[in-house]
Amino acid sequence: QVQLVESGGGLVQPGGSLRLSCAASRSIFSFRSMGWYRQAPGKQRELVATITSATSTNYADSVKGRFTISRDNAKNTVYLQMNSLKPEDTAVYYCKANDLWAEYWGQGTQVTVSS
Repeated sequence: QVQLVESGGGLVQPGGSLRLSCAASRSIFSFRSMGWYRQAPGKQRELVATITSATSTNYADSVKGRFTISRDNAKNTVYLQMNSLKPEDTAVYYCKANDLWAEYWGQGTQVTVSS
C-alpha cells in the first residue's frame, strides 16, 4: 500500500510563499508521474502541477510563473514551491502519484491565503 503524506500548508498573506512537501512510502522512481491538485470549497478538484519520472513538468495556467514543482529522488519527496500567493489559491492541496496499475492520493494539506 502506497502512502503519500503532505505537509507545509498553512496561513499566509497575499504575496507570500509556502513550500509543500509530499513524502512517499516507496521510491518515487516507481511512479510514472506525481503531481499536486487542489480543491477549493464548492469547487471541483483541479490540477495544479505535475512532474514525470523524466522530470517533465506541466502547470495550470493560473499558477504558471508562480509555482514550481520539483522532486528529490533520494528523499522520495515531491515539492511545490508557491510564490506570489493570491487569495484564490486558497484550497486543500493534494498529492497524487501514478504507477502502471493505480493512482494514489494523499490526505491533503490546507493552504489559506488571507490578510
